[in-house]
Amino acid sequence: MIAEAQRIKKDSRIAKQQLEMLYYMLLTRTIEDRLEALLKQGKIVGGLFRSLGQEATAVGSAYALDKSQGDIISPLTRDLGAMLVMGALPREVFAQYLAKGAGLSHGRDQNLHFTDLERGFIGTISPLGSMVAVMNGVVLAKRMKGERGVGMVYIGDGGMNTGAFQEAANFAAVQNLPLVIIAENNGYAYTTPTKKHMRILNLADRAKGYGIPCEIVDGNDVMAVFRTATRAVDRARRGEGPLMIEAKTFRMRGHAAHDSQSYVSKELLDQWRKRDPIAQFEKALHERKIADDQVIAGLKKKVEAVIEVDLDWAESQGPARASDAVGGVYAGGHKGSLS
Repeated sequence: MIAEAQRIKKDSRIAKQQLEMLYYMLLTRTIEDRLEALLKQGKIVGGLFRSLGQEATAVGSAYALDKSQGDIISPLTRDLGAMLVMGALPREVFAQYLAKGAGLSHGRDQNLHFTDLERGFIGTISPLGSMVAVMNGVVLAKRMKGERGVGMVYIGDGGMNTGAFQEAANFAAVQNLPLVIIAENNGYAYTTPTKKHMRILNLADRAKGYGIPCEIVDGNDVMAVFRTATRAVDRARRGEGPLMIEAKTFRMRGHAAHDSQSYVSKELLDQWRKRDPIAQFEKALHERKIADDQVIAGLKKKVEAVIEVDLDWAESQGPARASDAVGGVYAGGHKGSLS
């Protein structure tokens, strides 16, 4: 009886986790749908980088972390799902893109360029590869203070060609740092296909050169990503050093909203459209009898309700204050302040 009760409890917990992951994937896609509409309305100035087709990689990897242990992430522009898992709110994302004073960067920047150390995320920066070095410093400091936090940093196939990444990867290996590198192999670095900027088939081969073990995973299978990331995080927390996960996925939109993606064939897009991570996961949940149409419809309704409230809130906020432009330069401020 005790064993059966434990099994039921475990199955219930696993089912809850899977439904939460689906929720975050749906939330990511719906937020980005609204952001694209706002861009077309002229309410967003600047770039919009969608993660369409890559939601499983971001959500599944970040879901493996434990914020109570001090785990921290640094995403790329297509990892909104990871930020949401760590606690970023849709209203903050909308306020950020709308350059509102209530945004976490107080209108000073857009996209995912915002940070909250208390919730465990450091916003992306444009020099790709550099955040790996930054996260090296973060997790090294944690280890020196006797903390058990694990860092998770994201890098694309193009960004892996930068010198900053090469140096940082080597440093992480030599120092045996508690770092998980999520290498998103999404087919293109801007308009350049992977086969035209590296001769290797797998990004994992790069990791081997630094003595970093690597696992290759289907980046469109959120549970495969989650299980792989969980092993990597547990390994790092045990003091066994960095591990890289190569997530093979595909970018279903251009580099940014201004990019028509005309360089990608219709046939290739059709192939990957059939592997849509959300549709695949919904089908899997049906087959496992974890969720039926009614449950999934309920999740989508919940997402829509959150989005409506948070977008209305963000649009009602005032613009950035000119006085905020001079803050946030030196250390010493606190959450919610740039002074």
